[in-house]
Amino acid sequence: MTIDMSNQPELSLPFESTRTLLRKWQERDAAKTAIVDLDQDCRQISWGRLAAEADRIAQHLTDRGIKPGDKVALLSDEVIEKLIIWMGIWRLGAAVCPLNVELNESHLAELLEQIEPKLIMCHQDLNSSRMVGNSGTDVVRFGDWTEHGNSTDAFFSRITSCPDGTGRDIPGENGPEDLACIFCTSGTSAKPKSVVYNHMSYWLSGLSSIDMVGLTEDDRTLEYRSFGWNSAQILSFMPWLQLGLTMHIAKRFSRSRFFGWIRDHQITYSVGVPTVVNMLLNEPPPEEERDVPSLRLMTCSTAPLSPDQWENFEQMYDITLLQLYGMSEAGWICGNRHYRKRMGTVGPPAKHQELEIVDASGNRCSAGVEGEITVGGPQACSATISPEGQYEPRNGGRISTGDVGIMDNDGFVTVVGRLKDLIIRGGVNIAPVEIDNVLLRHPKVLEAAAVGVPHDIYGEEVVAYIAVRPGETFSASDARAWCRQSLPEAKCPKQLYFVDELPRSDRGKILRDRLRERWLADAGAPGTA
Repeated sequence: MTIDMSNQPELSLPFESTRTLLRKWQERDAAKTAIVDLDQDCRQISWGRLAAEADRIAQHLTDRGIKPGDKVALLSDEVIEKLIIWMGIWRLGAAVCPLNVELNESHLAELLEQIEPKLIMCHQDLNSSRMVGNSGTDVVRFGDWTEHGNSTDAFFSRITSCPDGTGRDIPGENGPEDLACIFCTSGTSAKPKSVVYNHMSYWLSGLSSIDMVGLTEDDRTLEYRSFGWNSAQILSFMPWLQLGLTMHIAKRFSRSRFFGWIRDHQITYSVGVPTVVNMLLNEPPPEEERDVPSLRLMTCSTAPLSPDQWENFEQMYDITLLQLYGMSEAGWICGNRHYRKRMGTVGPPAKHQELEIVDASGNRCSAGVEGEITVGGPQACSATISPEGQYEPRNGGRISTGDVGIMDNDGFVTVVGRLKDLIIRGGVNIAPVEIDNVLLRHPKVLEAAAVGVPHDIYGEEVVAYIAVRPGETFSASDARAWCRQSLPEAKCPKQLYFVDELPRSDRGKILRDRLRERWLADAGAPGTA
């Protein structure tokens, strides 16, 4: 496969292999901390030690018959050992398959059958027999690595140093066109699909992240999401490897520990998602605990963020927040920049994304005209594997995101909703996000989501589900009066339903399909308005 870079801007960092980068950061400052595991007593590894461990693992894999280009499945929660082994796999030139261990176990076994890894590496805390099924693939279990070199773990204590002590004689090195990773999308109930990436795709997404966030080798970053997700891979993992900075990891977000992490480790940049932003807005810590001068910036991605949430967060915490937008199959699509942002938008197209907004006929839309967001170019994935196991190469084709967006005259993109979620009332397209944002501006509303439901005359009608803040009273008549101040009558919800919380995916996205199904299951029971 030849990578077409003809439409790409000049790379701010030329492509380098994992082997080259590890040696580079080892020679620059071997003692500099590479990774800190916040959940394992702040266990850490330096860049010098990481380069040596990656060599040892690459040698061990070679001794087991693993060759460059082979696939190695990596099953583990988010621990430092997972990333050390990941570096060893890439150091050899093999591909890593970091399947999400929170998936349904039967799905994991099926995904492994589809991917056909040469080896499965599984953390000792997981039940590998149930996850792996009857694949017949060799399984290597690993446990705790220790920074002092006296690990008693069966894997880390068994792997030996490289014959010449430097690792320079280990064959293999990844190139830009080589297979880098196969990961799966988030489906926790329905069987997910898998996405296939080469190393150049990762490299370009990493450069896009660096451009948006303004990262340097001096940054100290925080990531608390699964590295089985593309977002964590390209927003935290790739800039860490490309710049040789220091990354702090945790298994999940903790509201009670978040600001302590930042203060204790002088974190300069942290990832974020709308759920985290909402938690910090709705249950803020005492004002004195929010004083974290080292933290210059947070991002918010994986689900839409309302302009009011964005503004309120920046005012409450005095921390710059950037809304980003991407997808598993394409990497970053758009992103506000540390040097250029606009609230209510997802920012301009990512630096290495080839984006077009098109109409129903596939023609490019003019500025200010709604259309479907499509993407392409070398940053996007090279192939997908369907839930049924069908390998589907992209072959340079463009990807339809299913999202409706508008680009303004300054190049900023606003995502107004999903094509499947658009409400078509009497032939007029209504974006549910617009209604959501109006409701969310009310101080008594915690969550809100509009959906379209069947209607005999208009085809579809607007209804809304609302979660009220604890201790507040907010009636249907209050909601209707509030909507009428900002929306034309056609867009105002005709029925309102009050719920304790809205259904969301594991990444925080509102599941409007579930709300629509709920309405249909109730046979269109009258709302409270």
